[in-house]
Amino acid sequence: MPLISSAPRAPYALEPTVFPLPALAALAGRAPLGGPREVALACLVVGRLVAERTDARSALTSEQRKARAKGARHWLGTAAVPPGIKAALNKLAEATVDGDRASIRGVLDAVMAVTANELDQGTRLELVRLAQAVAE
Repeated sequence: MPLISSAPRAPYALEPTVFPLPALAALAGRAPLGGPREVALACLVVGRLVAERTDARSALTSEQRKARAKGARHWLGTAAVPPGIKAALNKLAEATVDGDRASIRGVLDAVMAVTANELDQGTRLELVRLAQAVAE
């Protein structure tokens, strides 16, 4: 029996929306309140900035990216995230403004290193895939 998702769509149907970081969102939803959830949410917020920056279809200007990074850094300032992780995520948010792919990849590697013990296997794999997309 074929799955519903493999059924042909009507010619006027819209393309399905694909969420960029589903494992991080799922971890944030099931993690206990406090530190683990805050770390997952922080990685999700900044990861979405990186995903948007590497998307060739993105039409954001430098000013819009700067405003989004500023908002993310402001939110990170209030989040209950360990200082090392917070510093790495702040650097990554800043790198998404005008940084080249190599600098974003370097900072993303640092984020993956400091969050390795905080995230589960699926979310770590998702960050690795994001890093691969940055490198392309």
